[in-house]
Amino acid sequence: MRIPPSRSRTLRGGTAAIAAAALVALGAVPALAAEAEPDLGVGTIAPVEGVQPGSSFSTPLTFLNKGTAEVPSAWVTYAVSPGLKADETHKNCTYYTINSYDEMPESNVASCKIDQPLKPGVVYGTAKPVSVKALGSAFRDDLRVTIGVHEPGPDDGGSSEPVPGTGDPLTLVEKGPATDADRKNHPESFARAGVTAANTADFALTGAELKGKVGEKVTATVKFANKGPARVQGALDESVTTVDIRIPKGTSVVKPHGYCEAVTKTHYRCGTSQSWVDVNRGESYPFVLRIDKAVGRTTGEVSFSGQERPFDRNAENDTAQIVVDTGKDEGTAGSSGSNGSSGSTGGSSSTGGSGSTGSTSTTGGTGSTGGSADTGGSTTGGATPQTTGGGNLAATGSDSTAPLAGMAAAAVAAGGGIIWAVRRRSAARAN
Repeated sequence: MRIPPSRSRTLRGGTAAIAAAALVALGAVPALAAEAEPDLGVGTIAPVEGVQPGSSFSTPLTFLNKGTAEVPSAWVTYAVSPGLKADETHKNCTYYTINSYDEMPESNVASCKIDQPLKPGVVYGTAKPVSVKALGSAFRDDLRVTIGVHEPGPDDGGSSEPVPGTGDPLTLVEKGPATDADRKNHPESFARAGVTAANTADFALTGAELKGKVGEKVTATVKFANKGPARVQGALDESVTTVDIRIPKGTSVVKPHGYCEAVTKTHYRCGTSQSWVDVNRGESYPFVLRIDKAVGRTTGEVSFSGQERPFDRNAENDTAQIVVDTGKDEGTAGSSGSNGSSGSTGGSSSTGGSGSTGSTSTTGGTGSTGGSADTGGSTTGGATPQTTGGGNLAATGSDSTAPLAGMAAAAVAAGGGIIWAVRRRSAARAN
């Protein structure tokens, strides 16, 4: 399921509207002839597969001035996702990290000033292939390369303090006049390639164990954690995984977590706050439950669903339980027609009729319901959540399941995870 527009995107839309209005206002002012931007292109980059964590790899980069005028200098930037970093530094480059923001993950950036002219119609390549190192958390990563005539900035995410490189400068060398094939191979001023490492990640679930009386509210917190060693990046704008939570019998949902949707009144499907999950991070899903009936020790199941996880080779922690000790309903265990209000019903042979009837009513005992006086409960295990939840999906409280059945069909048809638009703008994430 795709996420709805986030607040940050709304802000960007508003900014765009203001900018458009400003341009309209300036329309009456005589415009100066704008100098055309140079037409520069980056060559297509082949995907890199099977990299071992901790090892390095290199890839050749090519560039083309597709315009008709010489470009006196340019900026070449290559950025990698968090599982990668530059293996060597160049003294004409600065290195920094752009924080994650909106739906964009963190990235490690090298911004290099190429202080040499680029002739029109000539293909250039780096004098040495750019070397990149795969970290221990590498798995589904990417390399992005851009070229332009303006120094790039960190955009909306903010960045760490730039650090200048110390090695030999990154330089370009002529490779020859561009052919028609070269022009097709350099379509845009940017290019991207996927980098896949041979790594695994252990997704784990933790349930909760609680105790309470009839009428009391307890909070069950289910936790999802990535125990690593790999950081897992999913499809953009989609949940990195989906967690199914089934509510124990004898309880009902008062307040579900904001990342969860109701499939039925007792079945919820929960997504993640981002399309990635870092090592030792994840999500917590607190559910406020009301104990409606004393049914003893009752259990609800927690499991993964949605996307396949071939990288997760440990199935032992893929399921968990929500256990609620509701106590025994001694008042409803007597004979038919007895409400358990006193022990006299069924205890006297004069009301039993036959001996068999009287014997069944002796369990009426007292009219007390519920078990232990201990209220509330505690959760067990789990890792620090990647984010804290925002927003709540209101519980319907209706006995009719028709609307919920429709929601269930929609959720199943989606076939993927749910990722929610509650975001922290410019939020830095620690690995």
